Amino acid sequence: MRKFELNKLVRPNVDGLKPYSSARDEYKSVGEEMVFLDANENPFPSDVNRYPDPQQRNLKAELGKIKGIAAENILLGNGSDEVLDLLFRAFCEPGIENIITLPPTYGMYSVLAGINNIENREVLLSRDFQPQVQQILEIVDKNTKMIFLCSPNNPTGNSFSEESVTEILKNFDGLVVIDEAYIDFSEKASWLKKLKNYPNLVITQTLSKAYGLAGIRLGILYASVEIISILNRIKPPYNVNQLTQERALEELKDREKVNMQVADILKERAKLNKALKGIELVKEIYDSDANFILVKVDDANRRYEQLLEKGIVVRNRSSQPLCENTLRSTVGTKSENEKLLEALKAIQ
Repeated sequence: MRKFELNKLVRPNVDGLKPYSSARDEYKSVGEEMVFLDANENPFPSDVNRYPDPQQRNLKAELGKIKGIAAENILLGNGSDEVLDLLFRAFCEPGIENIITLPPTYGMYSVLAGINNIENREVLLSRDFQPQVQQILEIVDKNTKMIFLCSPNNPTGNSFSEESVTEILKNFDGLVVIDEAYIDFSEKASWLKKLKNYPNLVITQTLSKAYGLAGIRLGILYASVEIISILNRIKPPYNVNQLTQERALEELKDREKVNMQVADILKERAKLNKALKGIELVKEIYDSDANFILVKVDDANRRYEQLLEKGIVVRNRSSQPLCENTLRSTVGTKSENEKLLEALKAIQ
């Protein structure tokens, strides 16, 4: 593996930055009931009159227990989009440096690159939706700071081969960001198990999918202590609100419910996959490790509008590279999936 030097990746202004120290960062509890007069809060109890824990200690402890990861290797944010944005702000110099993405993929990588004035170099996936490793490494230069790998990938649903990801990790001096938003629906192991093996590895996950908490906006980033320390310098002090922390903690402790729902989604995914094969307008069904299925149809624009007329909203992905005439459908409840199938059979 090539030598990884984090100090050469971080932006100079961030490297010398002293993070804002909030009132809740400074005090040390002495184990007694505290009288809080330090943060100019309203003193009258309302459950949310106090600022939340800026480091989300209880939530990180529970996550760490589930994932087998130390709390010091975890950063939480206001959705995955915030933790991804923090990576751009910490490691990419606007107007000078670049990242690499692999379309078709999650669109926010490109949006965040644009917002931060960072060049986005795109290398299309292969026809079987795998990284073209040699092409990726060939366009890396001294200003390439991050490579984004979405696995399982959105919108294709497949996972990237371990060999491809390993080759990129071993031959790239910058950060390799693996987006595992859909990992809970995959039989393949998370890259979290190899976090300690690769100092340049960053993994993002979310509670929006398997945990059914899209509305609370909680994104998770796992990385080395050194990378987490840099990101903590620039994150807003109270970026995860109290209500989000409480609801997330509640759901994390109810593992049985989460496991049952994931199992049900996987069961429905298999049934949906099988049923779609018997529908004439469906031309190809792509293998999925996620909670959605991408299908190629005869005329995606037309079929999308026809489904809308029947009250069913799917996603038309035809504008994405390698995805001509494709529709992406989330795996819903049994009744929702049956309505989708009935509609697909009925439209002409």
